Amino acid sequence: MPAPLPPPSPEAQAHSDQLGGLIQRDIALQGGWIPFTRYMELALYAPGLGYYTAGARKFGAAGDFVTAPEISPLFGRTLAWQAVEIMAQSAPQITELGAGSGKLAADVLGELEQLNCLPERYCILEVSADLRARQQALLRERLPHLLNRVRWLDALPEKLSGAVIANEVLDALPVHLVHWTDGRILECGVSLDGGSFVWQERPPENPELLQITQQLGVPGDYLSEISLAARGLITSLCERLQQGVLLLVDYGFGAREFYHPQRNRGTLMCHYRHHAHDDPFFLPGLQDITAHVDFTAVAESAIASGARLLGYTTQAHFLINCGIADFLAESDPENLRDYLPLSTQLQKLTSPAEMGELFKVMALGKDMDAPLRGFVRGDKSRFL
Repeated sequence: MPAPLPPPSPEAQAHSDQLGGLIQRDIALQGGWIPFTRYMELALYAPGLGYYTAGARKFGAAGDFVTAPEISPLFGRTLAWQAVEIMAQSAPQITELGAGSGKLAADVLGELEQLNCLPERYCILEVSADLRARQQALLRERLPHLLNRVRWLDALPEKLSGAVIANEVLDALPVHLVHWTDGRILECGVSLDGGSFVWQERPPENPELLQITQQLGVPGDYLSEISLAARGLITSLCERLQQGVLLLVDYGFGAREFYHPQRNRGTLMCHYRHHAHDDPFFLPGLQDITAHVDFTAVAESAIASGARLLGYTTQAHFLINCGIADFLAESDPENLRDYLPLSTQLQKLTSPAEMGELFKVMALGKDMDAPLRGFVRGDKSRFL
């Protein structure tokens, strides 16, 4: 039996109950059923109540999960070297989507300052007022002299150039949950039974979803996710991109592996106080809900919008190609106090048993001809 999940505080429970009530009212307004993508949207992004829009701490040891920038400054410093190359070929601008705690922005800007390659603007698109405030506080503390270069955006600008960074953004977008069974295609939705959320399946009504599900050759009885939101975001980004590169870092697979016979229960996962489990109805608003990324669908959406696939590889190959080991070499191995933590951090970022293989990096670009250093070795495009 799995270990029981930690109980919330009374205040946190009350917050979750409030969001749960909002979702229940939405279900009632929709006739007693909503698709899972709507449930996930409300659980994560309902104004003032959703997981990403309320004020609970999410990242790091005190939160629910740890991202690469929280593990080590080596991640952002290494990413900065790729950004230098992109900006040199396009425009001196960086746009980051969903900047989390702000640590990645701080690490990237700090390294770019050392390289004398600061962007004219570092834009952050952040939908959460709470996270935006935390980002501003962190940057004000660490890099107060660079704050005049940082701008926060409420929506995507009409035109994008330079480097566009999305670290663990696509996995947090709402997904449709689809069940292929007995020759039928059903969409998993959420209904109510005695005041509790329950699963209920119906034939899909969304035309785009229906078309995609009919084209996928999934094996036998199969449950999986389809992210129309990720396709839509990539399309919007690529349509706006004038010259530059979208740099996507996330966990996921190409379509053949994503829809592998052994993955017939899908990839939906929840994160609560560093516990991973598969119940999205547990304490809505207090836990993250994610799904792995179908990078084939991402690439196809980008190409259909006029962009090119410039690279696809593992996080390990990308970071090593960009020179992460050089940062470790700067530290004296005999100075164990400094060297051992950096060595451990590098291991977590690049080891196949940690983040190195599951996390992928994809580069999508327009009007970019020279190869990118992060993809010179370890190309995985054949798996898309």
